[in-house]
Amino acid sequence: MHVPLYEKLRPQTLSDVVGQDHLVGDTGALRLIMQSGKPVSLLLYGPPGSGKTTLARLYAKAFGLPFTTISGVLQSTAELKKLIHDNREAPLFHRQHIVFVDEIHRFNKAQQDLFLPFLEDGSLILVGATTENPSFTVNNALLSRLWVVTLHALNDRSLEQIMNRCAGTQKLTADAQKYLVQLAQGDGRYLLNLLETVQLQPHTLDVSGVAALVQKRPPLYDKHGDGHYNLISALHKSVRGSDPDAALYWLCRMLQGGEDPLFVGRRLIRMATEDVGLADPNALQLAVSAYQSYQMLGSPEGELGLAQVTVYLALAPKSNSVYTAFDAAKTTASEGGHLPPPKVFTEGYIYDHDTPHGFSGQEYFPPSLPRPAFYHPVERGFEREMKKRMAYFSKLRYNATHAGNTPSP
Repeated sequence: MHVPLYEKLRPQTLSDVVGQDHLVGDTGALRLIMQSGKPVSLLLYGPPGSGKTTLARLYAKAFGLPFTTISGVLQSTAELKKLIHDNREAPLFHRQHIVFVDEIHRFNKAQQDLFLPFLEDGSLILVGATTENPSFTVNNALLSRLWVVTLHALNDRSLEQIMNRCAGTQKLTADAQKYLVQLAQGDGRYLLNLLETVQLQPHTLDVSGVAALVQKRPPLYDKHGDGHYNLISALHKSVRGSDPDAALYWLCRMLQGGEDPLFVGRRLIRMATEDVGLADPNALQLAVSAYQSYQMLGSPEGELGLAQVTVYLALAPKSNSVYTAFDAAKTTASEGGHLPPPKVFTEGYIYDHDTPHGFSGQEYFPPSLPRPAFYHPVERGFEREMKKRMAYFSKLRYNATHAGNTPSP
């Protein structure tokens, strides 16, 4: 039976593991636990090909305990019960047993709960593996009984170390080796799968030869997990930081990863109001227009509108004055929700358009509420003009309040 290359080259000791020195180095947390002789239940959280299965096997090996693998994709609830509950009295459980659950996030809450009583009585050591944020995918009762171990995606140096262990690298030029590392995108297993394909070739391959031989890997992106939130956050912060090149990069990462362009469009509208605001009133109109243009054109033509407004927002003057003013106003409104409107709205109301300056200067807050100041325009972009207007009306209001007559500028 064919044994995949990644299985043949799987590390047999902690010293062979690459890219996870924070866990398996001399002072690594996982190494220290394995040296203690006291196993604890773990949750290995990291991207594909980072070494979760390898570490689970080495963990069981370190304690000399029986090791069983369960797949969150293949095992049904009935199969889980048969393995865990019905066999509890079998020789399997006469001593502690390590059960490795790959893709544990695929199990529903009821399936995850099946492990709880056996973790409580210590008859089972659970080692789960997940590529998705456990805070969202593992129920709290189980998560509280597991030590979460975070693995990193393998960097280029780690991938090169793996490549050097493989006999197929002599069939690659130096540039082709670098290209293969680039294609792997931090996934050691994927790199070895690529190398296994290369090994079958009778001649040396350059970059173009590799490109013709293997398909480019789709970008690593989970539309419902960490990738979704991390990348939209990166796009938002790049726009806020006035970096159009970085913003375009993260925009492309999301679109190439299969993100819904309309989701991106909605977030660009949010950036226009939260981070640009009245420093450039056109920003909101352009963001809405980009969203609508994508609705009309679809991909790929409509994506250019999203790129255009991304650059515009990144280079626009920034102000969160309205954002902070709105938050402050909401707080004051919630605290004073019982206060009635002033009587001036019904008795003695002055129609502003009938005054010489179109401004009566009357007080519109509840009488018992000291006049707050929510909006503080900045000295950037169009808000410079807003600041002048604020000062103008403040002066008129002051004159009206203290003179008791029609305000003068």
